[in-house]
Amino acid sequence: MTTPALDDRDGHIWLDGRFVPWRDARLHVLTHGLHYGGGVFEGERVYDGHVFKLTEHSQRLHDSARELGFSIPFSVAELDGATLELVARQGIGDGYVRPVAWRGSEQIGVAGAGTSVHVAIATWEWPHVFSADAKNSGIRLGTSRWRRPAPDTAPVRAKAASLYNICTLARDAADAAGFDDALLLDYRGLVAEATGANIFLVAGEELHTPTADCFLAGITRATVLDLARELGIRVVERDVRPEELGGFDECFLTGTAYEVQPVRSIDAHEYTVGRTTTALKEAYTGLVHTTNRTAALR
Repeated sequence: MTTPALDDRDGHIWLDGRFVPWRDARLHVLTHGLHYGGGVFEGERVYDGHVFKLTEHSQRLHDSARELGFSIPFSVAELDGATLELVARQGIGDGYVRPVAWRGSEQIGVAGAGTSVHVAIATWEWPHVFSADAKNSGIRLGTSRWRRPAPDTAPVRAKAASLYNICTLARDAADAAGFDDALLLDYRGLVAEATGANIFLVAGEELHTPTADCFLAGITRATVLDLARELGIRVVERDVRPEELGGFDECFLTGTAYEVQPVRSIDAHEYTVGRTTTALKEAYTGLVHTTNRTAALR
């Protein structure tokens, strides 16, 4: 069965403070955010009808907008409330939430001052990014020619739509080459992240992850770091050079959509889905469901 396009579905989307029919959630072609990249967004997961770490995501939407020089016209609490009501209206059990904010169409020019700010939230059923088999056996990454920019050349602390042009180019090239995703290096040539997820590598009893100084340090990344410490796994945040990739035993990605996703190879380097990856994957799965069961009892 063909999945309907995202602009042709039933239900509602929350747009600028009210619920509108899904197909009526529109914006003008001269919207500033469309032409000049003045937009930020979030990705949130729904488990058992509840949104995991919702307030952290709503706060990050505000923080990202601030990095781009505009303010969200709805409070974190208002965004939380709208999201929860939307998820209930749409009857989402396990799915995805996409909040997005952008500059409006009052003017067409590089300067963004004076433009209005619009906010929308949509949600839909979406169980996994990759197949069930890949979720267990791992995915294949190919190193991209595209790199994450330096902090003084782009708003790297924001989840900004404009920064994902690099990810789209990298992912499309990876797909064409037969990989599942791409590994991006940073402007210095250091290992950075995948196109939509942070990367972790395991060497013996240690968990290594790149220092997040020029890419977004994800909420799932922080969650997994906490879980690793709780499990007694030694965590090392440091610069990781691509020539080191062959010296690791395991590799996995983390992200709201990816969750904890094992990696079986990067280019010619192969990894096992070993004890550390499995333990953290199981701990994360247990956490998201336990947290939401606890929330349901409040």
